[in-house]
Amino acid sequence: MASSLKCDLCGKSATVHLTQIVNGKMHKVDLCEACAQAKGVTDPGGFSLADLLLKASLNPEETIQGSECPTCGFKPSDFKKLGRFGCPQCYRTFEGMVTPMLDNMHKGTRHVGKVPHQAIERRSLLERVTELEGALADAIKTERYEDAARVRDELVQARLAISKPVGPSTGTRATPARS
Repeated sequence: MASSLKCDLCGKSATVHLTQIVNGKMHKVDLCEACAQAKGVTDPGGFSLADLLLKASLNPEETIQGSECPTCGFKPSDFKKLGRFGCPQCYRTFEGMVTPMLDNMHKGTRHVGKVPHQAIERRSLLERVTELEGALADAIKTERYEDAARVRDELVQARLAISKPVGPSTGTRATPARS
C-alpha cells in the first residue's frame, strides 16, 4: 500500500477495515483499534455500517429529528436500518445528515470526475502547437530565420505527435523513428 489508511472517525492509522454489501452496494469503513472497539465492531451481530456512518456524522438525527422525505416518506431511522435512501429527493431532504458523512468518507462533497491521461496529453500538445505557431510568426516577422527554422522543426514534431494513433495494448503513443 502506498499510503496508510486513516480512521474514518478520528484520523488515526486504521487497522480495522470493514466492507458491508447492502442491496448490491458496497460500503467500506476504515477504523483504528480504539474506534472499532468503541463502536462495537468486534461484535458482528450488533454491527451496522449505516449506524456507524450516522454516528460518524456527528449525530445527525438530533438536527433532523422528525424529518421525513416529502416524496417517499423515508425517515433517518429508515436509513439507519437499511443503509440507503428511498429516492433522489432524500439526498436533498437529509442534506444536513449526508454532507458530514460524505466529508468524512471522501475528499469533498462534490464529484469532479477524472480526465483520461490521453486527453490531458493531447490538450497539452495542442497548446504547444498554438504556442509554437505564435513563436514561428514572431521569428519570421523579426527576421530571425535560424530561430524560425528551429521552431518550424519543433512544430512539425508536435503535429506528428498529435496525429499518431494510440497503441492498442499499451495506451501510449507510437514514437517516430529517428533517421
